[in-house]
Amino acid sequence: MLIDTHLHLYKEYYKDIDKVIKEAKENKVYYLINNGCEKNSNKEVIKSIDKYQNVYGAIGIHPEEVENYSLEDIEYIKNNIDNAKIVAIGEIGLDYHYSKDNKEKQKELFAKQLMIAEENKLPVIVHSREATEDTINILKKYQVTGVIHSFSGSLEVAKLFIKMGFLLGINGVITFKNCNLKEIIKNIGLENIILETDAPYLTPVPNRGKQNSPKYILDIAEFIADVFDITLDEVATITTNNVKKLYTKMVIEKNQ
Repeated sequence: MLIDTHLHLYKEYYKDIDKVIKEAKENKVYYLINNGCEKNSNKEVIKSIDKYQNVYGAIGIHPEEVENYSLEDIEYIKNNIDNAKIVAIGEIGLDYHYSKDNKEKQKELFAKQLMIAEENKLPVIVHSREATEDTINILKKYQVTGVIHSFSGSLEVAKLFIKMGFLLGINGVITFKNCNLKEIIKNIGLENIILETDAPYLTPVPNRGKQNSPKYILDIAEFIADVFDITLDEVATITTNNVKKLYTKMVIEKNQ
């Protein structure tokens, strides 16, 4: 059994979501965590978890939305986190790639959502791009666990996040040529990672150039099995157990 712990399953990207879910199951990807980024996608996440038994959700405000969100959007998160299928606050964090002018606003938004997670004892799904130091310093202020989404940092940073109680989200980037993640995950071990696609983005080899889909978790898992020289079943078992420990609200059945 495989789980896609991070994707954006929105109508904006996929014309036939039923088909996307069916194809994922055909590739042994039985559970998906749909991640919201702002008001509209958060609402779409709620609709998807109501409609599909095997889809869980995370809701949050992405740092790139810092200039667009309202306090009503924060209230929407607070009002929906008791939903049995909302397993985390996310996708949240810091992103200095496109703009460094709004750093303080991003930090404030990040902190607001970390506070919600801490108060409600929910994990967080953290987006950190060109903002590692600030991300670490802010996370240290809150009693939260979670995942560092789309991790691509150094071994030193990986070990620091793990020491803080976080898992690392590994996606199709690991299959890219000249990517150093292969050596990093060998050093930290499978017990510290979970699998994700970030669909529709970051399609893994050998399907680069196509729209990403949760079915491609299988390609990522097979690649990681080769890295560790173990079976696909071992990768699936260990990473699924990691998901169970982190996302305690998920009901994961063995027989699918």
